[in-house]
Order: sequence, then structure tokens, then C-alpha cells
Amino acid sequence: MTSVNDVRTEASDDKPSGYAAARLRLLQGGAQSGPPRRSALAELTDDWLTELFGAGTGGAGVSLVAVGGYGRGELSPRSDLDLLLLHDGSADPGEIAALADRIWYPVWDLGLALDHSVRTPSEARKTAGDDLKVQLGLLDARHIAGDLGLTAGLRTAVLADWRNQAPKRLPELRELCEERAERQGELQYLLEPDLKEARGGLRDAVTLRAVAASWLADAPREGLADARRRLLDVRDALHLTTGRATDRLALQEQDQVAAELGLLDADTLLRQVYEAARTVAYASDVTWREVSRVLKSRSVRPRLRAMLGGKPAPVERSPLAEGVVEMDGEVVLARAARPERDPVLPLRAAAAAAQAGLPLSLHAVRRMAAAARPLPTPWPAEAREQLVTLLGAGRTTVEVWEALEAEGLITRLLPDWERVRCRPQRNAVHTWTVDRHLVETAVRASALTRRVGRPDLLLVAALLHDIGKGWPGDHSVAGEIIARDVAARIGFDRADVTVLASLVRHHLLLIETATRRDLEDPATVRAVADTVGSVGTLELLHALTEADALATGPAAWSSWRGSLVADLVKRVSAVLAGDNPVDIDAAEPTAEQERLALEAFRTGGPVLALRAQTEAVPAESAQESSDAAAPEPLGVELLIAVSDQPGVLPAVAGVLAMHRLAVRTAELRSLSLPEEWARTAERSAGKGQDRPESGSVLLLNWRVAAEYGSLPQAARLRADLVRALDGSLDIAARLAERDAAYPRRRGVVAPPPRVTVASAGSRLATVIEVRAQDAPGLLHRIGRALEVSGVQVRSAHVSTLGANAVDAFYVTGPEGAPLPSEEAVSVARSLESALQTSPTGA
Repeated sequence: MTSVNDVRTEASDDKPSGYAAARLRLLQGGAQSGPPRRSALAELTDDWLTELFGAGTGGAGVSLVAVGGYGRGELSPRSDLDLLLLHDGSADPGEIAALADRIWYPVWDLGLALDHSVRTPSEARKTAGDDLKVQLGLLDARHIAGDLGLTAGLRTAVLADWRNQAPKRLPELRELCEERAERQGELQYLLEPDLKEARGGLRDAVTLRAVAASWLADAPREGLADARRRLLDVRDALHLTTGRATDRLALQEQDQVAAELGLLDADTLLRQVYEAARTVAYASDVTWREVSRVLKSRSVRPRLRAMLGGKPAPVERSPLAEGVVEMDGEVVLARAARPERDPVLPLRAAAAAAQAGLPLSLHAVRRMAAAARPLPTPWPAEAREQLVTLLGAGRTTVEVWEALEAEGLITRLLPDWERVRCRPQRNAVHTWTVDRHLVETAVRASALTRRVGRPDLLLVAALLHDIGKGWPGDHSVAGEIIARDVAARIGFDRADVTVLASLVRHHLLLIETATRRDLEDPATVRAVADTVGSVGTLELLHALTEADALATGPAAWSSWRGSLVADLVKRVSAVLAGDNPVDIDAAEPTAEQERLALEAFRTGGPVLALRAQTEAVPAESAQESSDAAAPEPLGVELLIAVSDQPGVLPAVAGVLAMHRLAVRTAELRSLSLPEEWARTAERSAGKGQDRPESGSVLLLNWRVAAEYGSLPQAARLRADLVRALDGSLDIAARLAERDAAYPRRRGVVAPPPRVTVASAGSRLATVIEVRAQDAPGLLHRIGRALEVSGVQVRSAHVSTLGANAVDAFYVTGPEGAPLPSEEAVSVARSLESALQTSPTGA
């Protein structure tokens, strides 16, 4: 194949045809570029081929047809000419062969690539039926010369065949696309992408046209035509600068291509290519999901309709969260959802989708993007929790994040994201663009959440650790400033903001020190300890280092690097650690807690108090919306006092789970009643009432929120708690019944639960730490397992951070003393085993 320069030589030395000279002028002239030049080149080629066709028989029953890219009128400078010489079979075969030679040879003589065939309509249809690629090319058939009726008849027949065979051929087409993506990679992340064959490239854009032609599904149109045009423009510039028919945008050619397009530099070029590829890839995901839904519906509904006597099959809608339901394998908004009044809805829907392992409906995302009002600053607690839940879902986070990003919701939530969006990393070690690397790091960090006490800080730090790469200078220094601002806007308190900023600033500290410094030198270890400051921050930094390296690429992490970092962490931890045991909280009870405890001691039954918690909206946010002055709901504070007795923790937790109340935080402690309290209770006891024998009361302080729907009445909660404590309510059976009533979802594959004994945790009790995936009834199962182990829970501190439960239980033996070390380890192992074998897999 010759280059444009070769054609120029032919034009000057061999007195080329008028077509060659005109083609050369068109490609060299700067007056036209982009779609106008491609159309002009196709039109010029049409005229030339029409002349060649007219020099032959050119009678009825024969036509010349353009297919593929040429059929679409999209000729790049070095594009192949895809031609079909169509005849009805009535002409002499020798005449048809001579006509073909008179067309093909001038094309070859000019050095143009040619993909040609000679067929009758029936032969063309049969070949298309056998070869999917031929059929896709014929879908874009366009008449050039000869018998127009013959071309029109073939086109009509091919489209009819395609639509009739679509249920069979579309799955085949999808499989071809997936195989190609596996071979070529994703265009939106490659440093040297193939503009045509990589996922999100021109081949996928053509595939979407074919799907639309089947009438089974259509791609989201917004931005798709512009993305396709941009990829074609880049390919045109690539052909002109290289003089070759290539689709691979090699590194050494990117500066020239950028200059040809009038762009600032190669990075600007790649960002435009990545943006376009992302649009095409997302449209492909949505389209293939719709194809699957339609084909599944077609196969199932006739059977359902027959069972229902011809009536339409009911549409199932399963609730996932407040305002969010599952329908037809997608996450959609509930009928009562009001995104214009619920600024947390986009994050809640995204978190629910990621945790359930389901895609977000395109319609739902677009509705939220159009209607949802901005979050106040700082964010309400629920928004922060939902973001952490989304980030902690693992691999399913990626698809949901891309759906939000496609409609601009990510940059609306995190404006600093725009600077790293689609930003290339010109480093062979990096697999991803900056933005995808950040999401990928959060995915990797989600598998390490059991190793840290603050999984929420780990996940947010993973998302922000390279956010400074959108700014000049040291990205760690710039990132610290950005992370501090973002963390404050998200609503973390001052201490957490400081930790997050430190993690971003020093996210390379451990790997660089471990691989470049002498770990035997005490000064090296001391310097790291002084920088990190605490054991908690060190464990976060260790997990972030590993997640960052794993998300970078295969060359960034190895067992050798991991062992070096682990050795450094062990040495630094020894410097930072001290024997500072934490005893059970001995704070004085509040007046309300004292009142409830006294009432519970007097009556011998549980006493409850519900109080709504709210968070005021800042004044500047209130001005943005007329109804924004209303306080933001944080949940409900539930205070419970009950006489100290076995089974209180699993009973309370089980009742809350039955009523679909999610536990955000919980505190449990045993309160020994002073003698004057006992005398007061005895005096206030009514006739016939016996004073309880127990001299202590359990106080439980919970922050709960309804998973969806309204909150239950306090009286109903108390009645169920009384029944749970006296054994007349089988909570485990009720929870199992409810789980069985809902369809099984694949959900996320969460890291396994981790139960450990905290060394030097307390002088008065043994501290059992539990880190697990939050799930309905989790605290109930923990309480039952501890009860079966024969230990007494003297105090509990429960936190739900996103989808992660981080709990600490202060337990003693029957005599009230800490457990012997071997027994403590045995209790921890038994509890971990019970959680691993739970029905929900939490």
C-alpha cells in the first residue's frame, strides 16, 4: 500500500487520472476537515467509480454497491474501499468478470486498498447468514451506480433478515465484541490505543448502529454522534501524518496527530480520545443490557401470560433502599421518589446498586442528574455514609461509578474530579488513567477493610490519594490541600480531616522507604514513626499502600515489595505502640438515662425512648432552595434500659432487624445502681410489685435509621422486645422467613469477617473486635454467638461505617473477670466461624 506521499509522486511523474489529482488536492487542502472532508472524499470516489462502471455493460440487472464504512460515506484518507458488484444472474458471467476487472484494476493501480466481491442478491444474503461481519457490512449498503432497484431490493431483504434473526444473531454479535475487547483492551485507558478495534472504539460505534437497526434496542444517543466524529477525526489525522492505513495511535505519532488537529499537546489528544471512548463504551453497556432484558422478556412472558390466562405479567419491584427499587435486573427509582427534594438520593441509589451487584438504570441516572439539588456543605451524615458504602462494594463499584460519571453526577458531587477525569498517565507501570486508577484503588482497598479500624477513612483516602495529579508540582503536596478541603466538605470532623490529608500527603512514604532505605537504621524507622504519628494511621497507610500498588499494575506490587513494607510497618508499629489499656467507659449517666434506668429497675421490664436526630442545613445552602431550611434527618436515637439479664444484646438487635432498622452506632454498658436508687425504686413500686433482685441495669444507646419506609412506633418495638426477652418471639425464625421471601441477589463478594482479641485492650474485661460486612441481623448473630460462648457482655461499642461493621465487645467470664488468653482466642474463633457460616455471608 502506498502513502499519500507516494500518491503525490504518481501525480507528478505518471500524469494520474483526474480522480487521483482531485483526491490529492482534497487531502492536502486545509479548507476541509472532519465530516465535510470525509463526505467530499466519498462523493469524489462515487463519481470516479460511476465513470468506471459506465465504461462497462452498466445495464439493467447489475449495480455497484458501497458497503461498510464507505457505504456510510465515511472515507478516511487511507480507508479501504468496500465494494460489492451485484448482479441478478441474467448477464453472461464473462461480461460480469470483465466489468469487475475494469473497476477493480484502476483502484489497485492507484494504490488504494480494496475489499471486493461479486454476488447475486441470494448469494449475498446466504453469505451474510453464514458470516456475521458480512451481514454487518451489508446493513450499510449504499447504491453507487447501475440498477437502483436491484440495490434497493437487496438492502430491504438484508434488513428484514437482520430483524428476523436478531434474537439469535445479537447474542453472537455481543460475544464477538467481548472477545475483541479481551484482545484489544479498553480504548479509554490505553496509551497506544487501536481507535477501531479496542473497546469503546469505532467498531463498537458501528455495532450500536446494527443493534438499533434490529429494532430490539437503541443506544443512548446523547453525545454518541459527537464521540464517533471525534474518533474519526483522530483517525483521519493519523492517516495523514503517517501516510498509512493504521488505526493504532502510537506514542511517537501522538504529538504530530495533535498538531494536525490543532490541539495543545498529546495529553490533550488522549483525553479527547478517552472521553469519546468512554461515551461509546457506556452506550454499549446500556444497549447490551437492554438487549438482554428484551430477549429475556420475550422468552419468559409468553409462558407467564399463558399461566395468567392471557393477562400481562406483573412487574416485580423489590425495595433496596429509601426511594430505590430493583426492577427487571436494574436499579430504578421508586414511584414515590422525589430527587428534587432528596439530595442524597443519587448516592443512596448508587450505593444500593453497587451493594446489590446491579446496574443503575439509565433513566434513573438521567432523572437524578436533571432533578437532584446539590448537597449542602458540609454533607449530611447519610450522604457521607452512602459514599463510603458505594466505595466499599468492590468490583461492582466501577460500573455504577461510570454510570454516574456519564451523566456528570461525579463532578457535581466532587468538583475536583474534573481535573483528573480521563487524564493519561505516561508511565508504563500504570494500567489506568488517573480517575480510573483512583476508583480501582478504592476497589482494591475494599478487600482490605478488615485490617483497619476505620474502613471509611481508608476508602475515601483511596479515592483521593492521587487527586493532586490534576495540578502542577508534587501531586502529593497538592493532593493534601485538595483532600483536606474535600474531606471537610464531605462532612468529616477535624480529626478525621487531618488523618485523610496525612494519608494523601504520605501515600508513597512506606513503599519508598521500604525499597530505598536501610530498615536496620533506627533513624529510618523513627522518621517514619514521627511522620505517621499513630498506630491507627499506620495501619491505614499500610492498607492504602498495598491497594495503590495493586491498582497501579502488575509491575508495581510483588511478594518481595509486600514483605519489605510489612517489615517496615512492624518496626514502626513497635515504636508507636505503648501499653495504654482502655477501660470500660465509666462516664456518669445523663439525667434521661438515669430516669430510664430507674424505671426499668422499678418495673423489671424494658423501657424505651425514641428521639429524632437532625442536622441543621447551613445558611448558605438554605438560600439555594426554598425548602432547604428544613433540618436534614440523621436517623433516630433509641435509648433502652432493661434489667441486667442474659440475651439482651441479641434480643434488641434482632427486634431492630425485624423492623428493618439499620444500626449506625450503638453503645451498651452495665450500670450498677447506687443504694439510694434502689430505695427510691422500692418506695415508688406499686402494690403487688416486687423489687427486682438484680442490682444493675443495661443501658443501650443506639442510632438507627429505617432502611426504607417509615419508622415503627416505640410501643410496637417495646412489645416485641418483651416477647423476645421472655422467649415467645423466635427472632431467628422471623428473620429467616423474611430473607426467604425476597429474591436472592448476587450482591457483592465482601471480604470475610475478621474477629480478633485486642491485646492490652482493658484491665477489667477482654476486648473482642469484630470487623465484618454489615447486613440485616448481623448484630443479632454476634450477640447470640457470644451468648452461646458463655461470656457476659459488659460493654459494647458498635459502628457502621458505610457497609462495614466495626464493633468492640468488652466481655468477661461468669465471675466477672477477663477471660484467660486461650479462652479469649477460642471465643474469637467461634464467633468468626459463626459469622462466616451465616445465611447472608456477612
